[in-house]
Amino acid sequence: MRILTLLLLWVPLAAAADPLASWDDGQAKQAITGFVAAVTQAGSPDFVPESERIAVFDNDGTLWVEQPIYIQLAFVLERIGELADEHPEWREEQPFKAALARDGVALGEAGMEGLMQLLMATHAGVSSSEFAALTADWIATARHPRFERHYTELVYQPMLELLDYLRDNGFKTFIVSGGGIAFLRPWAERVYGIPPEQVVGSQIALEYEVIDGVPTLVRKPEIAFIDDKAGKPVGIWRHIGRRPILAFGNSDGDYQMLEWTTAGEGKRLGLLLHHDDAEREYAYDRDSHIGRLDKGLDDAADKGWALVSIQRDWRRVFPWSPTADASP
Repeated sequence: MRILTLLLLWVPLAAAADPLASWDDGQAKQAITGFVAAVTQAGSPDFVPESERIAVFDNDGTLWVEQPIYIQLAFVLERIGELADEHPEWREEQPFKAALARDGVALGEAGMEGLMQLLMATHAGVSSSEFAALTADWIATARHPRFERHYTELVYQPMLELLDYLRDNGFKTFIVSGGGIAFLRPWAERVYGIPPEQVVGSQIALEYEVIDGVPTLVRKPEIAFIDDKAGKPVGIWRHIGRRPILAFGNSDGDYQMLEWTTAGEGKRLGLLLHHDDAEREYAYDRDSHIGRLDKGLDDAADKGWALVSIQRDWRRVFPWSPTADASP
């Protein structure tokens, strides 16, 4: 009886010991754990000091849901609707016309630059602290149209586990997003454990002003930086000052980030998340206007990047969803 009791206790303890419990025991998980073991093992030819263990992650479609539209775009569209009567010209100008019509295809084609145009028009002229409050208030109440849950509940459980696993092994984790840096910073630490100073993203211009005797950073209607595609390596270097040794994305917008990361000396790991599970999340790649993955699919094998399949590699998608065998 005592042996049986010990065995029953051992089973859940063994399961809990796996830091990547929501990952299926396939090639993707093995690539991650093998890489981490190699770069953290003292005496290993691939050993990397902690100060150089930099891991960068795209946000939309990599850490949380990006379909049917970017979540930040949902935030902006709400404000566009509120201000439309004050701007009749928006009915004929893109990307405002597409925003008012909720034309997802046209908005997707406008890309991050179009999103930043909408953001400038709707949230410039306020202080950085006012914008942070607007973001925090919206993210606390807004819900996804399909899953009917708060957007911060639609983060991927396997990715939360991976972030923790890397940090437990001496990595510093950064978000490198095409989305707005000011949109992410108010809640990223609470949701991902990534503090504001470790968020890299697109930015509109800021200007220092003293308003009624109070020093203030005011958001201006000018694009300062687009952190997408070839801009991502530039943003990483400007903000972090080190070339990462691990990069994880999900679209061709992350191609250059993975390419630059894995081109460095020593052991490197590039990963692309493939959305191929329409039942538990979404299925899209080459033809999608949001999170298009085309060139990355073609070149991943030659580049040595690991393709992570949601359908095959993830036992659980969201923190609240049931655990299942992800293998087909």
